[in-house]
Amino acid sequence: MMNNETITPEQIQAAATAVRQKTNYQPQIGLVLGSGLSGLADAIENPDIIPYHDIPHWPTSTVPGHSGRLVIGSLEGKTVLVQQGRAHYYEGYSPAQITLPVRVMHALGVKTVILTNAAGGINRSFTPGDIMLISDHLNFVGIAGHNPLRGPNDDSIGPRFPDMTLAYDPELRQLARKTAESLGITLQEGVYAYVAGPSFETPAELRFLHTIGADAVGMSTVPSVIVARHAGIRVLGISTITNKAILHPTPEDMVTHEEVLETGKIVVPRLTALIRGILRQL
Repeated sequence: MMNNETITPEQIQAAATAVRQKTNYQPQIGLVLGSGLSGLADAIENPDIIPYHDIPHWPTSTVPGHSGRLVIGSLEGKTVLVQQGRAHYYEGYSPAQITLPVRVMHALGVKTVILTNAAGGINRSFTPGDIMLISDHLNFVGIAGHNPLRGPNDDSIGPRFPDMTLAYDPELRQLARKTAESLGITLQEGVYAYVAGPSFETPAELRFLHTIGADAVGMSTVPSVIVARHAGIRVLGISTITNKAILHPTPEDMVTHEEVLETGKIVVPRLTALIRGILRQL
């Protein structure tokens, strides 16, 4: 496994070149699929499939529910690049490494990215199976110093100090709301708290997150959002609420990754319909 703290422009170009050599598509939209959501990629028409291990410097996931391949093709008349599974900080990668895929998307000309994840529901009105539009985030890993932009800045990509005021594109969020309404899909909305994992949060940590305004919590997505915004890529973030965070548990209350994957399967049809509807409108 790589242990580089930073990613060089040469590494980004090597990965982008490898992808270009395996497809004739020129993707406009990137789509990142979280735990248990890989089934979305099955909807891609005439796909070119590239295993991650065929792309130099690309981080591969060791987590069940993350397939580990790029699927590039057509969906609702748009050319999409789908990241079927992602690597995580807790697997031993640096923040720069886990965000290499977004750097490659930028190099390939992607202007919009839709990021999905599985998250624990902290907001008491959420139930497992809900879909939450991410309105903002709390970056605990980044606040502690592990930011994917740490190290030399490439001014040709973005500024040293990128603004995060509107990290989640307001127009895309409004489009998602309208699409959900037209499809009869209930869409929650809220703040996503990013934590390092891989241990699930303690009840005290969950009560803390609830107190400071987190609606859901997970172990991904935010580093990719930061890198996308640094490069001027528009971002739409969607969480599937796979389990309810228990703030005052009994001994029987346990959270498992299997539970997360099972709920993910239940959400996939609605999430697929929502994303297809959003792509149609883009």
